[in-house]
Amino acid sequence: MRSDDTACSACGAPAPATARFCEGCGAPLPGADPAAPVPVATLADAAPISTPTARRSAVAPAPARPPCTACGGEVGPDLYCTTCGTKAPRPRDHYREAPAGWVAGVCDRGVRHTRNEDAMALFAEPEPGGRAAPVVCDGVSSSSDSDRAALAAARASLEVLAPAPPRGLGTSESVEAAAASVLGRAAAAANAAVIAHSDPSSDNPASCTWVAAVVDGVTVRYAGIGDSRAYLLPDHGPGRLLTVDDSLAQELIEAGTPRARAEADAAAHTIVRWLGLDAPDTTPRVGRVTVDGPGWVLVCTDGLWNYASEPDALRARVDATGSTDPQDVALGLVRWACEQGGRDNVTVALARVGTQWPDTERREDHG
Repeated sequence: MRSDDTACSACGAPAPATARFCEGCGAPLPGADPAAPVPVATLADAAPISTPTARRSAVAPAPARPPCTACGGEVGPDLYCTTCGTKAPRPRDHYREAPAGWVAGVCDRGVRHTRNEDAMALFAEPEPGGRAAPVVCDGVSSSSDSDRAALAAARASLEVLAPAPPRGLGTSESVEAAAASVLGRAAAAANAAVIAHSDPSSDNPASCTWVAAVVDGVTVRYAGIGDSRAYLLPDHGPGRLLTVDDSLAQELIEAGTPRARAEADAAAHTIVRWLGLDAPDTTPRVGRVTVDGPGWVLVCTDGLWNYASEPDALRARVDATGSTDPQDVALGLVRWACEQGGRDNVTVALARVGTQWPDTERREDHG
């Protein structure tokens, strides 16, 4: 601390003598005008990172700073209100995307983390029953720049998944091979994006998990690396966990440990595969399922499934929102996860499926 600096009485951080508010915690410094009590920001207070679009560029434009959520004053470049000193939510703390009425997602910092290392990118055709591609990534907290890398990975893979897929030679085998190739290329693009946002000299280079689902009529293809997940949750009948985690918990499950006990283990969330410069294997596990009735494709990070791992438990939480609007449901699930403790970042992306199929796709599954 310099001799002409002062110290924050709330947190002890040093501050220039001319400063009005502490850079560390936002508290008023000696000589500053007293501020009114500051309400806690809610989910609805946070600003979105960008407006919904069908395709995403690698870098989102910087959004304008909204007014202070506490007093309506101007928020300065340092993200503190120039009137009352309240720190504004960062754009990444909470953002939403809704590229179509049947597809939407919410990405939130949660309660305990200081930054949001989750990310998502969504594509959807306008009409239900068309094509959609939700992608979700979860930055590894112990790695450097994982928040930036996760967002870059999600957007890079969406650039591969959004265009109409190749159909191969038209046979079912060639269609499946072409679809698997696209998902593999999407994972490779995501991995390249993570590496591009890594410091090669770091002992902990940026890394993240990755999961994607591609809805195409009655067919849902999915792929994952790490422990972010895709679920199929029909309105009637049992739900399904589609992806398989790359984690120590999954290894325990495969060795015979019940899922609930394995996921409660202290090392349960230790992942054995990820994206990044030091990744041991970036080939995704790929699968396919056919939708035979109305329901949801849900893609999420462990910030949600920490509290409801089993498909039927998630189905109950979806029902508890009382809505079939995907953004309402996503917001309800994120709020619920935060109410359970919000010990991790939370991302939920949903596609409403099986409610309106073109006749040709109802008669025949082409994929």
